[in-house]
Amino acid sequence: MKKNPLRKFIYLSIAAAIVTILLKFYAYLITGSMGFLSDALESFVNLFAAIFALIMFNISLKPADKEHEFGHSKAEYFSSATEGALILVAAFTIIWSAVPRLIDPRPIENIHTGLLFSLLASLVNLGVGLTLIRRGKKRKSLLLEADGKHLMADVWTSAGVIIAIVIVKFTGWFIVDPIIAILVALNIIYTGYRLISRSASGLMDATIPEEDLEKITAYLDSLKDQQIEYHSLLTRVAGRRKFITLHVLVPGKWTVKQAHDHADDIEETIVDMFDEPVTVHTHLEPVEDPASMKDIGLDRQEIDYHL
Repeated sequence: MKKNPLRKFIYLSIAAAIVTILLKFYAYLITGSMGFLSDALESFVNLFAAIFALIMFNISLKPADKEHEFGHSKAEYFSSATEGALILVAAFTIIWSAVPRLIDPRPIENIHTGLLFSLLASLVNLGVGLTLIRRGKKRKSLLLEADGKHLMADVWTSAGVIIAIVIVKFTGWFIVDPIIAILVALNIIYTGYRLISRSASGLMDATIPEEDLEKITAYLDSLKDQQIEYHSLLTRVAGRRKFITLHVLVPGKWTVKQAHDHADDIEETIVDMFDEPVTVHTHLEPVEDPASMKDIGLDRQEIDYHL
C-alpha cells in the first residue's frame, strides 16, 4: 500500500485523544464533577473514532481490484458516518449524565485544578481539530474533516463544562453545571447530524460541487470554436475521487485517430483542473447524427430530472 501524507494527521488525532482522556479523567477524579466525567467519556469516543478512521483511511487507499474495480475511496464515508453516530452517542451520554444532577445538584471540589486540566485538554483538541479540518478541506478528505469536526465538538463540550464550573464557583448554583452540559450536547447533536447527512449523500453518489461543475462546463463550452460539442455530462464523488463522464460530439468527417486525440486532450485537461484524483471517461459521437443529440442517462435513454 502506498504511503499517504494524510495518515500522519490521523495518528495525531489518536495521540490527542489519549492525552485528553488522561487530562479529563484526572479533572473528574479530583473534582467529582459530572460535567468533567461526561467530557472525559466523549474523549473515549474520540479515540475510538480516530482508530476507526485510520482503518477506513487505509482501506480507502487500496488500489482497484477485481472485486472493487472503481477503487475503495468510499470507505471514507463509512468513517465519517460512524463519527457522526458516535458524536450523537456522546451527546446523549452527556444528557443522560446531566439529568440526575438537575434533580440532585452536588458541590464540586478542587475547582481550580480541575479547570486547569480541562483547559489543557481543550487546547490540545482545539489545535489538533483545526489542523485536521484545514488539511481535510485542502486535500478534499471528508474523513480528516469529519475527525477534525469531531474534535471541535469536543472543544465545545469542554468549553460548556468550563463555563458551568466557573459560574458554579462564583455563584454556588450547582444546577448550572448540568444545564450547560445539556445545551452543549444539543449543539453536538447538530454536528453529528450534519456529518451523517454528508456521508449519506456521498454513499448515494452525489454530484460534484457546483463550483467544480461550472469550471468543467466553462471549458467544454469553449470547445465549440473547434467544432466540438458535448452532452450527457454525469458526475459523482467517491471520497476524494471524482468520476466524470460525458459524450463528446465531433464532425463525422474526422478520422478515428483525430477524434480520439481530441478526446484524450479533453480528459487530460479536466483531470488537471483538480488537485484530488479524478477519473474522466468520454464517449465519441458524430455531431451531424440527430440520434447523437439525445442525452443518455444510466439506462441509455433521455434524462428527465422532473419525474
